[in-house]
Amino acid sequence: MTLLRHHDRVEGNLVIEVAFTDVSLSLGDAAEAEVRHEALRQVAAATMATPVLMHQVHGADTVLVDDRGEGEVQTGDALYTSQPGVALLARAADCVPVLLADPATGWIAAVHSGRPGLAAGVVPAAVAALRAGGADPSVAWIGPHVCGSCYEVPADLQDAVAAVVPEARSTTSWGTPALDLGSGVRAQLDAAGITDVRVVDACTREDPSWPSHRRDGAAATRFAGAIWSHP
Repeated sequence: MTLLRHHDRVEGNLVIEVAFTDVSLSLGDAAEAEVRHEALRQVAAATMATPVLMHQVHGADTVLVDDRGEGEVQTGDALYTSQPGVALLARAADCVPVLLADPATGWIAAVHSGRPGLAAGVVPAAVAALRAGGADPSVAWIGPHVCGSCYEVPADLQDAVAAVVPEARSTTSWGTPALDLGSGVRAQLDAAGITDVRVVDACTREDPSWPSHRRDGAAATRFAGAIWSHP
């Protein structure tokens, strides 16, 4: 079984690589510590980089990783760094993992954008953090996530999110109110001026090769979007 899927890379000041971990790895907070540790060991071996997790809370806080990534897990929903040899991980099981890169400088970011994070603007916050650090992200990857035809929500919740991100309004395949998180993220990237957007066209709820909380409930594991750089 392939450990990393949908691998891509861009080259500039550093070589920047991205991939998404296979469902065989359990990276969620609910996983036993030794299971998650082994998954991280395999990610490290596959990327030749130190994997960095964040304690994701569905907010818009960004965290700068300014060393080799070792130490306490930080709370936030976006990690960013200019350090080579560090693999930033954004975990998901229906939410949108978003990866950002500035090939010219080597700055990278990994973002977890669920429904609350989309409304809170975590992706624009990550772009702003990169630009404040002197980077200008020009490439983004949108990973597998629940699609707009599957993500049913109450009408009032749909209205609340669409009031902030109108492009997220959707309808399920069975005719009820829904949100399209991917379209919402894409609109935020467009608004930020990032036009090279590479999308993994997979719905986590429909495709059993990806974890899905909507499909599997509490039994769902977590995969991760990973981005790392090297000379």
